[in-house]
Amino acid sequence: MPDTQTTVEQKPSAVPPGAAVPANASKGPPKRVLIVVGLIAIAAIVAGGRMWYRSHNFVETDNAYVTGHVHNVSGRIPGIVTKVMFDDNQVVKAGDVLVELDPADQRVRVDNIQAQIASVQQQIVQSNAAIEQAKAQAAAAKAQVAQAEANSVRARQDAQRYGQLFNSQMKAVSRAEVDAATAARAGAAADVAARRENVAAAQAQISSANSARTVLQSQVKVLQTQLKDAQQQLGYNQIVAPVSGRIGKRSVEVGARVQPGQQLAAIVQDDVWVVANFKETQLPGLVPGQQVKISVDALPKKELIGRVDSFAPASGNQFALLPADNATGNFTKIVQRVPVKITFAPQDLKNYAGRLVPGMSTEVEVDLRQQGAQNNAAGANAATAAK
Repeated sequence: MPDTQTTVEQKPSAVPPGAAVPANASKGPPKRVLIVVGLIAIAAIVAGGRMWYRSHNFVETDNAYVTGHVHNVSGRIPGIVTKVMFDDNQVVKAGDVLVELDPADQRVRVDNIQAQIASVQQQIVQSNAAIEQAKAQAAAAKAQVAQAEANSVRARQDAQRYGQLFNSQMKAVSRAEVDAATAARAGAAADVAARRENVAAAQAQISSANSARTVLQSQVKVLQTQLKDAQQQLGYNQIVAPVSGRIGKRSVEVGARVQPGQQLAAIVQDDVWVVANFKETQLPGLVPGQQVKISVDALPKKELIGRVDSFAPASGNQFALLPADNATGNFTKIVQRVPVKITFAPQDLKNYAGRLVPGMSTEVEVDLRQQGAQNNAAGANAATAAK
């Protein structure tokens, strides 16, 4: 049997040293991956640069809300509502009658006080007549005093004459006549004293009548004051709008009994503004007068213009019902927020009248570079003034 030899071709197991490596032997990252990584890196750089640029040149917050003057409408006196003269969301002007109450109770009080005044005034007329009568009696008493004084003078003279005619040397008259003249003199003197007492009594009566009239006149003044108050109370039966604006939160109907101070409706004025609660770390670059970009959620794609008006005198925490006590042992520093008032441009208020209402959410943005521009302008003005 012949030997059969089989030749087997073997491939080299390794590349000989110094041999060239084919181009497709070791593949790197695809070109598309490099492009994507490069774009991501560029986007990150741009985003980081934008964040750095905006953090240094702009401040913004979404903790901002539209606010305005909201006036509560209430009555001053209790009463039954007879008319409601407004509808929800109606525009009213200052002085317009909104609600009328039943005036019957106040009218009765006014009539009662007027009747009391008339009665007291009639008493004053009677007091005046009594004063005149007392004055007449005093005049008559004075006349009687004069007459009594004349009689007293005559009686005194008669007693003197009778005394001269009856003495130890001469008895021209009897003793009885002398005693009668003496008694007449004493009686005349007593009559003068009595007449003078009558004059004093008449003058006291005049003073008493004058005092009574003064009391009645004071009572009239008191009643007139009460009448004025009652008439004012009667006028309060008409509840009027304190300011011009739009009606909201109506809570009154005909037939309801209302109490003083009870809220019947609210009037919201068109003059609104924004209160933005900035972090205290954002305040250093804010100054009054800076222009503000305002975005209102209710007006998408509408950019409104405002200006920084003023800063609150304290942070919101200080005005809270229960402010935090930082003296406690569990103190944790928290960045506080300070309300900043931002006013709308007059043209925006006019264009969006009725659309900007208190309570709307807004976002505000302030360009801090305006501060530098204002400082440069102030410096230029100072330099011009110095020249």
